[in-house]
Amino acid sequence: MKESKLTFFISYLVVLFTVLSCAKRGSITGGPKDEDPPKFLRSSPPNYSTNFKSKEVRIYFDELITLENPQKQIVISPPMKVKPIITPLGIPGKFVKIQFKDTLISNTTYTINFGASVVDNNEKNPFPFFQYVFSTGPVLDSLSLKGSVKDAFKKKLDEYVSVYLYKADESFTDSIVFKDPPRYISSTLDSTEFEFKNLKEGKYHLIALKDNNSNYTFEPRLDKIGFYDTIVSIPKDTVAELRLFKEVPEFEFDRAKQVSKNQFTLGYRGVLEAPEINILGNTAIKTRFYKDPQKDTLNIWTKPFFEQDSIVFLAKTKKYTDTIVSRYKDQFKDSLRVSMASSSKLRLSEKFILTANTPIDSLKISNFKLIDQDTLAVAFEHELDQFKNELAINFQKKENSRYILQLLPEAMTDFLGNKNDSLVFNINTGIESEYGKMILNFQQLKKWPIIVQLLKNESKVDYEVILDEGKTSALIESIVPGEYNIKVIFDTNKNQKWDTGNYLKKIQPEKVIFHPEPVNVRANWDVKQAVNLGE
Repeated sequence: MKESKLTFFISYLVVLFTVLSCAKRGSITGGPKDEDPPKFLRSSPPNYSTNFKSKEVRIYFDELITLENPQKQIVISPPMKVKPIITPLGIPGKFVKIQFKDTLISNTTYTINFGASVVDNNEKNPFPFFQYVFSTGPVLDSLSLKGSVKDAFKKKLDEYVSVYLYKADESFTDSIVFKDPPRYISSTLDSTEFEFKNLKEGKYHLIALKDNNSNYTFEPRLDKIGFYDTIVSIPKDTVAELRLFKEVPEFEFDRAKQVSKNQFTLGYRGVLEAPEINILGNTAIKTRFYKDPQKDTLNIWTKPFFEQDSIVFLAKTKKYTDTIVSRYKDQFKDSLRVSMASSSKLRLSEKFILTANTPIDSLKISNFKLIDQDTLAVAFEHELDQFKNELAINFQKKENSRYILQLLPEAMTDFLGNKNDSLVFNINTGIESEYGKMILNFQQLKKWPIIVQLLKNESKVDYEVILDEGKTSALIESIVPGEYNIKVIFDTNKNQKWDTGNYLKKIQPEKVIFHPEPVNVRANWDVKQAVNLGE
């Protein structure tokens, strides 16, 4: 009897362990992943209400939700001077609550566009493009306007660009965009397209703004702007394109700072034209300056050193004059250091560039020696650019060759009287078959000149050529293999650079066209590429 009970008990434990093990294994899977966005159930007051008078709105969903990036995603049109409180923020809930803190305009249709901010709490699936619309009057406005925004200079547009409509009536002036919010607001979110809905019939000014402070006003030092050249008529006009650009600020010098015994830096904003830097009230102190290659800054050098507490610079440009005071104290003395600005491996068409940490003042060319790998002397030409503080050495190069540039003592003298010691720079050339060529044929090219650029990334131009009147093709040689974007600038004012726009002067930026896809350049390969420049 005892043995049968023991056998039964052991059998019971085996079955129980098996059941529990199966249950444990089954719980790991967790079921299929939730890929469904939240579903809108209802709102109070109802969506698309008229004669709206409520101070609060609640919008209900079928599951717990949160709001992601609501400051950028949620757009209220017309904007409110006192922004409403919108929750939940951080704490999930099954409804969104909107509490109005501003007085609503009478007989006006309001649109609250949530973008893709409403997401479920677990998997963050978005419920995109949800809008809550209401009217404080008896009818809802129902007209619309679609369009797109592109960056005037770059290939990719910034995210969350705002698009504004201002009523074109007697109260509108160009300065309104600097101080007052618009009548209607839309946004590109993370695309290039925008759409206004629930508009009232009328005439409007159309503006795009990368509104970095989210205050509905244009701050030129912070924001990019784009404007439509003509007044938009609703419902007549339906599509518009805007080009977003950063204005060049009005020129002004910033503060000066001493960085060594004889060196000062002087920052500036705007376009630097024909600068002059002198010392106010002390003609015995001489100055020399050159532009920093990376920043909007002038490197200013003075000599000799004077025992005084401060120094006053008289800084001038073509249209601007200012006096800048800097503290002046004894520091370490600067010595001359010469370095390569070029890569040590040159293409056959490149110049070899030297630069220095102090202003290059004079050269003794007889103390420059250039020899090839057989120690034979190589003839060269030179060009000193004092504004860039660069010395360019140009010579006939051979493929796959090595050259040595020697600077004997005192070959170079700087502004402070320092002279170089013996210096040696090694220069190598590659094989032309290591590089590629690109032949560009431009279709529907009707205006010249154009600036043609190849870029691996938007922050640096790798290759550039300029096509003058009548030319429709460009050959670019000795290209390092890789993928390049093709950028074409229509140089309207023929100054060999891209010029931005100005909102108050109603100047649009110079036109830029990118070839849609990057082009792959391979070694020892000629790439022929058609580029359509039509509208």
